[in-house]
Amino acid sequence: MDPIEIRQCSTLSEYEDCVRLERVTWGEEISVPTAIFVVAHQTGGQVIGAYDREKMIGFTLAIAGVREAKAFLHSHMTTVLPERQNQGIGRRLKLFQRQDALRRGIELIEWTFDPLEFRNAHFNLEGLGAVARRYIPDCYGISPSPLHAGLPTDRLVAEWWLSSERVKSILADDRLPAKGPLARISLPASLEEVRANDRDRALRIQAEARAQFEKLFGEGYVAVGLESGDRTVEYVLELADLMAGLRLPPVRKG
Repeated sequence: MDPIEIRQCSTLSEYEDCVRLERVTWGEEISVPTAIFVVAHQTGGQVIGAYDREKMIGFTLAIAGVREAKAFLHSHMTTVLPERQNQGIGRRLKLFQRQDALRRGIELIEWTFDPLEFRNAHFNLEGLGAVARRYIPDCYGISPSPLHAGLPTDRLVAEWWLSSERVKSILADDRLPAKGPLARISLPASLEEVRANDRDRALRIQAEARAQFEKLFGEGYVAVGLESGDRTVEYVLELADLMAGLRLPPVRKG
């Protein structure tokens, strides 16, 4: 039998497990306190845990939101213990999150992610079918966390349209083909090493990527995937009006 259980969290001890896990994963600097998990649960958000028998090995935290009279969820963080990563647990957490949201009549989950973190970006766009068309420069301000390498916390905003044909096809591993012209943003595949060892170069790469994303988003393109080569990783963008399986509402400003 599969020992992994994905379930809702609703007690203080479970929220404290979430806090301990986030500190192991990210450190003290960017962790949120137990009270945030309590508030999320009590106000229509989600606190979902992954358990190996009685041990929490991952969780996802989402906060409820309303935009133009429609409810959505902002997924603030999802993490899995480092030694349990790359075992499909993060995907199972997100799929449980999707099913719970759909059961409640919610069709959109958003979250932010670092465009320079390719593995996470690939999971979001290629694995889940999220898309991105908003770029927030220095979203959270300069962070003391070593994970951010002293760079501005630029973020893309993922939009996961849960009941769209696009998402359904990607989750079924049968991605719909592109219908219109593609644009690309190319970044060095060695970026993780650059971030660790050459902050000035990393800043230049980040600034160039920011300019390209903002330009293409302004022209109506949407980031939909990544393609990896030996020396580069390319973001793939499609025109919003021609995307297969997804009709996007007007982009929110600000």
